[in-house]
Amino acid sequence: MLEETVIRSFIDIGRDIFLRGLISSHAGNMSVRADKHLYITRRGSMMGRLHGADIIGIDLERADDPNILSASSELVVHRAIYLNTDALAVVHAHPPYGTLLSMAYGEIVPVDSEGSHLLKSIPVVTPERTIASDEAAQAVSGCLKNHGIVLVRGHGSFARGDTLEEAYMLTSSLESSAFYLYHLETLKP
Repeated sequence: MLEETVIRSFIDIGRDIFLRGLISSHAGNMSVRADKHLYITRRGSMMGRLHGADIIGIDLERADDPNILSASSELVVHRAIYLNTDALAVVHAHPPYGTLLSMAYGEIVPVDSEGSHLLKSIPVVTPERTIASDEAAQAVSGCLKNHGIVLVRGHGSFARGDTLEEAYMLTSSLESSAFYLYHLETLKP
């Protein structure tokens, strides 16, 4: 059973991600790890309007868990992140400027002070099937061993942290840095 404070964090961070414009109405997903379980947002849920019933518990290692069909389609990526890193929370979003730049760059290097300090650089992975694939899961989890956030070309970001708040902070910092970088590039003669 998930603690009320963790459920509240899902609700608050989901709302913030939506209000910040980092996802569309029914996009993105989040999860937390608790021992041998992960708790992930329900497939098709509205991140800006989450309820306790929108958080699905899954056995981290059991491929035949009956709740899998209710979980986000990105469960395969979240599971790989937890099995291959020390992450305790994951936020997957579709930040507009970050996603745009992922289609032009193989790595995003922030030019602003906060992004340079927090993120250093953001790798971009390019799996053939970008959504909910084993290939994406391996590429993303591999990068998250050494980075706090990664972009999937043309799809969005996956951030890891000790809490949903930390993963959200990296996601919003990525988007701010991408905004600055995009506009700086357009100002060049």
